[in-house]
Amino acid sequence: MPRVFVSVGSNIDRARNIRSALDTMAAQFGELVISEIYESEAVGFEGQNFYNLVVAFDTDLGLDELVARLHDIEYAHGRARSNRKFAPRTLDLDLLIYGGLVDHATPHDVPRHEITEYAFVLRPLSEIAGDEVHPESGQTYAQMWQAFSDRGQRLWRVVRRPD
Repeated sequence: MPRVFVSVGSNIDRARNIRSALDTMAAQFGELVISEIYESEAVGFEGQNFYNLVVAFDTDLGLDELVARLHDIEYAHGRARSNRKFAPRTLDLDLLIYGGLVDHATPHDVPRHEITEYAFVLRPLSEIAGDEVHPESGQTYAQMWQAFSDRGQRLWRVVRRPD
């Protein structure tokens, strides 16, 4: 049964949407390992700050079924998909890692390239999977975070998880 890691983000009614998404994911997937929540500025567009975190869980779902369920959770939280990559979001659930699978030939793109590009993905991932090894680089996520070069991306821990 693969362990999966999912990036969770919201910048519209973010505390409510994050709390609800975590409840929904726990109900559908079972026990979650949850990083701290981080706040970051919007990247690629002008907008409200995001809450971001990473969750991990084990699943017996296939890749396609898992991604479909994540999309269903997004839609249930008012997510409207558009052609604009950088836009405000009620909820964004991105599959980062699916066990040790490397698949860049399909739209699922695992391990997801955002792991190496964005502090708001790598920092919380390194928190809950610091000793895990990236299947392509061979580095642990803790090593990747220590070597992360774009420290200009503003990111700070939310003092308290949204109730």
